[in-house]
Amino acid sequence: MENTKSNKKIIAAAAAAVVIVALMVILYIRLRPEAAQGSKSITITVVAQDGTETSYSVQTDAEYLRGAIEDAEGLTVEGTESEYGLMVDTVNGVRADYTLDGAYWSFLVNGEYCNYGVDEQVVNDGDEFQIVYTPA
Repeated sequence: MENTKSNKKIIAAAAAAVVIVALMVILYIRLRPEAAQGSKSITITVVAQDGTETSYSVQTDAEYLRGAIEDAEGLTVEGTESEYGLMVDTVNGVRADYTLDGAYWSFLVNGEYCNYGVDEQVVNDGDEFQIVYTPA
């Protein structure tokens, strides 16, 4: 009898966990930012380790930042592909490796840290992006 009650509790907990995960997925899908269609004019500014800035005016149809970066003439980014998209570690030939020197590349949109990676960060007309070398 006790074993049956214990099994019912385990099944109920598992069912509750499945419902919670399903609700989280639904909320993510409904609340994530929608990609903006059409042509956009944006600015991408790279702030190097020494503080020098290089700005790129970009005309793009890209919906996400990675595509806009690829459209920026003279701007190069490299990194590792992961299940979360491109993890940028090199910008314009300068590597920021957190495991080696505690540095990383910060991504900002309109003065605020991006909430998404370059593959999911939505690009809207008039956006101003910054890619900043950030030491620890």
